[in-house]
Amino acid sequence: MNMSETQVNITAAPAPATTKKNLGMRKNGQVWLPAKKAFRPTKGLTSWELRVKKRQEQAAMKAKEREMKEEKEAERQKRIQAIKERRKKKEEKERYEQLAAKMHKKRLERLKRKEKRNKLLNS
Repeated sequence: MNMSETQVNITAAPAPATTKKNLGMRKNGQVWLPAKKAFRPTKGLTSWELRVKKRQEQAAMKAKEREMKEEKEAERQKRIQAIKERRKKKEEKERYEQLAAKMHKKRLERLKRKEKRNKLLNS
């Protein structure tokens, strides 16, 4: 009696659900390509709320990017302005040095002429 019960249980066991369905040979013979799925045009559609939420997230991200770009550009302009100011100061300094050298030269020439006059008067 024990044997017949176990035989019934074994034969009544369902087949495993993990077996793949064999589709057979493909018509075009390209077995190396993945099988195509059915075309479902409405599968990728999302609800209005999801689309609005996604748009808001993208707008926030773009605003953050714009802010970062503006900060970077401001920093760049600041560096450029500092360089321009440095060059301007350097040019002004060189100009003053040239003026001082000129003035000094002229003063020397004046003194030389004065000394010559004095020598002529004293001799």
